[in-house]
Amino acid sequence: MSTARTILILDDDPSVLRALGRLMASSGCAWQGYSSAENLLRDADLAKADCIIADVSLPGMSGLDLLSQLHGSGGAPPFIIVTANDDDDMRHASRVAGASAFFRKPVDSQALLDAVEWAIPRPGKPASPLLSDHRIATQP
Repeated sequence: MSTARTILILDDDPSVLRALGRLMASSGCAWQGYSSAENLLRDADLAKADCIIADVSLPGMSGLDLLSQLHGSGGAPPFIIVTANDDDDMRHASRVAGASAFFRKPVDSQALLDAVEWAIPRPGKPASPLLSDHRIATQP
């Protein structure tokens, strides 16, 4: 990734949060970690976020509920789902909610970095459209 990006990472597992944070830092991104959607909504500066990477299963509000809320308000940065709960219903719900990409844990590091780069608009590159049912980025 060529310019500094700010990535918000949402996961209730501290080791996953640290690992994803280290991955983003290794690619030159700034990152901020949150253990709950409520903490992210309360503490994050969403206007400065270039992308959100979020788990689905969280205490309180789920990652999908957060995505739906942010898209409903019209102020959502690109949103990537990373979850251990991989099934067709979860993938479909992610698409409907507006996810840019969907990954099953454990996630392939390079695939996640590529998805972040692809999802973030930059000068000379239009914003990536939301993925349709037949094109959602997934990890096998």
